[in-house]
Amino acid sequence: MTIDDIRENFALLDEWDDRYRYVIELGRTLEPMPESEHNAANKVSGCASQVWLSRKLERDDNGEPRLSYLGDSDAHIVRGLIAILLTLVSGRSPKQILEAEPLAVFDELGFREHLTPQRSNGLRSMVERIRHDARDTLAAST
Repeated sequence: MTIDDIRENFALLDEWDDRYRYVIELGRTLEPMPESEHNAANKVSGCASQVWLSRKLERDDNGEPRLSYLGDSDAHIVRGLIAILLTLVSGRSPKQILEAEPLAVFDELGFREHLTPQRSNGLRSMVERIRHDARDTLAAST
């Protein structure tokens, strides 16, 4: 699934109840995160729900770093937000991640008006965690 697929599906859903159900369905598509990855190092602070993001550093055919992620949460809606976020950043280079504006995409989809302040803060914490990983990876590769 691509972010364009998600945008198109969102456009087809007029009611936010339907959009929330769709987001929950997206969360069910996340690749399962092994229990061993549910640890303190992967836990994202600043989230009302429990959230874990596990990164994996890979190399593309040219040897350039790529960051891939597994994500999980104990809240269904948050799992869906993670699925959307990982669609935007997972498998990308650190530079691409830092150039991306995931929060702008969430705003475009209407989440600013439809998430509680706690969920919005948690989403920002997840984005900052991923940006931090990208900055660390860039620094280590120079």
